Amino acid sequence: MDRLILRDLRFFGYHGIFPEENKRGQHFAATLELELPLAPAGRSDDIGQAVNYCDVQAITREIMEGPPRGLIETLAEQIAAALLARFPTVSAVTVEVLKPEPPVTFDFAGVAVRIRRERGTQS
Repeated sequence: MDRLILRDLRFFGYHGIFPEENKRGQHFAATLELELPLAPAGRSDDIGQAVNYCDVQAITREIMEGPPRGLIETLAEQIAAALLARFPTVSAVTVEVLKPEPPVTFDFAGVAVRIRRERGTQS
């Protein structure tokens, strides 16, 4: 299956389980992989035959910069569900949400979750 990939979209949000995360906010990133047939758009050179990645970004931004969620798992699930609901030609979506600087007492490059959801199989 073909894929449309948006890498490392960046947002500022107030997500987390610690009160200071909800007050001060922090940076987050998302990488999205949408599985869909790209041949119709590729052959026609017509945006109407494609998934507009500006629309994908806007849906993701609404969730990532929206009301605080406790878990990045919740952000990923909501993004996946919204993209599958909005774009009927997408058969599956992989969503990775990165929290690069969680408030912990050890040094590391951040924490991420990656989920893959297929149309009609969301629980």
